[in-house]
Amino acid sequence: MKNKIFRSTKVFPFLLLAICLLGCTQPAAAGEATLDTQVSLINPLGPAVIPLAGMISGETQNSELVAIQYWTTIDEAIGLLAGEDADFAVLPITAGANITASGVDLVLLGVHEWKVFYLLAAPGETFDGWESLVGKTVYSPESKGQTVDVLTRFALAGSGIEPDVDVNFVYAPAQEIVALFKEGKVEYAALPEPFVSLALSQSDGKIVLDYQEYWNEVNNSEYGIPIAGLFVRRSFLTENPKAVKAMINTLTNSTEWANEHPEEALTAISDVLTLPQNVMLSAMERMEFGFINAQDAKQSVLDFLNTVQTTYPEGIKAVPGDEFFVE
Repeated sequence: MKNKIFRSTKVFPFLLLAICLLGCTQPAAAGEATLDTQVSLINPLGPAVIPLAGMISGETQNSELVAIQYWTTIDEAIGLLAGEDADFAVLPITAGANITASGVDLVLLGVHEWKVFYLLAAPGETFDGWESLVGKTVYSPESKGQTVDVLTRFALAGSGIEPDVDVNFVYAPAQEIVALFKEGKVEYAALPEPFVSLALSQSDGKIVLDYQEYWNEVNNSEYGIPIAGLFVRRSFLTENPKAVKAMINTLTNSTEWANEHPEEALTAISDVLTLPQNVMLSAMERMEFGFINAQDAKQSVLDFLNTVQTTYPEGIKAVPGDEFFVE
C-alpha cells in the first residue's frame, strides 16, 4: 500500500499525515538500522528545519550522531557537497536535479516537504480565477524560476494569459514582501509559509489560492508538490548503505515527532527559526511534511520537473533518469 496524504479542516493536516505515515508502509520502517558513526547533514534555513525537530530535541534514535549544518544559498550547499563536507542534504527537488546535472552526483532518498505555497490578495482584491490577475502585479520571493513563480507562470499560461505581458511580476526577499503587503503596497503575493502567516498576522489580506490544491487538480498528483527531499552523495551511498537506511529512518521519525508535537517542535527549533510561536503554529497548519520514499514519489517528482522545464527551461538543466532515485 502506498503512503497517502489526507487533509482535514478540523484537525491539523500534518497530524493526520503523521497518523497515516505511521500506519502505512514506510521505507524507513524496514529494519531498525542504527548509525555507528557520525554523519553530516546540511539543511536549508526556513520551514524545512521543522522536520529536524525530533533530531534537534534528541527525541529520535541516532540524533546524537547526526551533525546538522544550515545553508542559506544553493552555492553554499553545492560547495559543501562538492567538497565532500556533507554526506546528506535536504534540498529543493529542483536544486537536487540541477546539482546532479552539474556533476555532483546525488541520489534522491525521499521527499518529505509537500505543502507550503499560497497566493495572497490585499484587502479589496478578488480572485475568481487566473483571469483576476490580468493587469495586476504579483510579488514573489527572491527571483524568477523558484517554485511558486514557476507554478504561477504555468497556471497563467494554461489559462491563455501571457506572463510578463498580461501579468506583471516583482521579485524581492520574502520578508520585504511581507512588509510591503502590510503597508498595502502589494496587490497579490505568491509566498511560502511561514511568510503567509506572518503577512496575515499583520494585515487584513486573505489567502485566495492553495497552490497544492491547484497542482493536484491539474496534474492529478498523488501527494502534492514535491518541494524538498533528502539526498545523499552517491559515493557515500555506495560505501555506507546501512548508514543511509539509518538516516532515512532518523529523518522519518524526526518528522513524525514534529508532526505529533508541534509546540514542542517549535520550542526545539526556536534558536534557528526565530518567528513568534503563534505565527509558526498557524504556518504549520498550512504545511505538510511526511517522508515518501523515492520510488513511490518518483512519478510526482518527474511530473513536476518536466513541468518546470517546460515552463521555465532555464530552471532545470536536465530532467534526471532512473539513477536519480534510490532503489
